[in-house]
Amino acid sequence: MSGDELERGYRRLLAVYPWEHRRVYEDEMLAVLLAGARPGQRRPDAADVRNLVGAGLRARLRVGARGFTEPSWADAATVTGLLIGVVLLALAAKGLLNQLVRAPGLPPGFAPSGPDLVDWLRVAGWAGVCAAVLIGWRWLAAGLAWAGVLGWGALVAPQTGDNPTYVVDMLPQLALAVVGAVALTVPAPRRRAIALLGVRRLLALVLAPTAMVALLVANRVGSPTFDFSADGASYQVLYSLEASSELVLWLYVAGLAAAASAMVIAVVTLPAEVRRRIVVMLLPVAALALVIDSALAGWVTSTMNMGHAIPLVPAQWAMLVLVAPVTFLAGALLVRRREETLRMVALGRNADREHPMGG
Repeated sequence: MSGDELERGYRRLLAVYPWEHRRVYEDEMLAVLLAGARPGQRRPDAADVRNLVGAGLRARLRVGARGFTEPSWADAATVTGLLIGVVLLALAAKGLLNQLVRAPGLPPGFAPSGPDLVDWLRVAGWAGVCAAVLIGWRWLAAGLAWAGVLGWGALVAPQTGDNPTYVVDMLPQLALAVVGAVALTVPAPRRRAIALLGVRRLLALVLAPTAMVALLVANRVGSPTFDFSADGASYQVLYSLEASSELVLWLYVAGLAAAASAMVIAVVTLPAEVRRRIVVMLLPVAALALVIDSALAGWVTSTMNMGHAIPLVPAQWAMLVLVAPVTFLAGALLVRRREETLRMVALGRNADREHPMGG
């Protein structure tokens, strides 16, 4: 019985190794371990546990690193880089236009002060990223994206002590820029994004954000002028959208939804292995935004009500730093396991066709 218990203990330790490794070497490794055991030994000793777990984890890391060299990761990265570049260009353009265009409903003294150099640089930088991707100058696109990330850090990080809520609110946008820069740094064939997307998907990804910005600016320009001295003033508001009637408001919503749907459809219709990896690359940004919106909601409210900055504790900073990489690694692992399962199912079906039951 002691031999069976020792064998079960070694098998549990060998489970740390990747499945491909165990399929080939597990029986041989188990035989060597049992042959070297002491008489009457019932459990693996500490040295065996340390060696097997360490070697197994290193083997898993090597297998995981090889997984990221698959062509589907490079394809997903090139599309993700362009997608993020277009989205950040639209956000930068919207911020610039908000400074240029005065909303009719703003009372005197609340007009925008006008764009500064940073506003123009953001638009120029992300426009350069998108153009470089489309032309095929991938390293230029990556360089511009990393310059944008570093510029954001140089401008916003000093406000961590005095205005932490602004810094935290901007973290999802920074995370999006980091993901875009990393994606554009992944080597890929020249103009691979155009080859993958095709003309229709490419137009959807480029024109849909442009249409959304145009609709938001049109809503800003066409927002009703409020005369608070008049009786019966009526207007409709939905988030930041304002209109004089409910019908006009929902037309704006329908236009924004149609543009967003066009972008989603362009990604959803890509090959499944590319589509899954694009989702994995974007999930960290969504996870970070969700954590800020939920776990830090009380901190934001307290900071606003107290009237002074409440510093984040180290555990909160650790959560903000770790949520994105942990989400990415978990998503990559799930994708790998799903594709391994699909591959095994396909192999089983092929085996059934070649050797049908009762054949």
